[in-house]
Amino acid sequence: MNLASPYRFDHRGRTAERDLERYVRDLIEAVLFTAPGERVMRPDFGSGVAQLVFAPNSPELAGATQMLVQGALNQFLGDWITVRDIRVEASDAVLSVKVAYSVIGSDQVQIADFVRGGGP
Repeated sequence: MNLASPYRFDHRGRTAERDLERYVRDLIEAVLFTAPGERVMRPDFGSGVAQLVFAPNSPELAGATQMLVQGALNQFLGDWITVRDIRVEASDAVLSVKVAYSVIGSDQVQIADFVRGGGP
């Protein structure tokens, strides 16, 4: 069973579920935008990439961010996905991360875009 994230109830009053594709995408988003130390019982969980939104842009930062994302996804979701490619762009106060991946046991490549920042 793949639980919906955030946790909620469906129209029947039962725990809401997700299809595998959406569930894995939710897992990737959780890894990307959770800061290490944010989860009480898993202080090492997350990548902390959202904290880089306001860092000065440079090719070095982009490369380091890609490695940070790759490492976090492999560490926490290595049993779920194979990461094919990662693209990170920071523009003003907006951080965009594009992850190309396939679910373990499948050769079908999925692409997920995540955007954070931008202000109110």
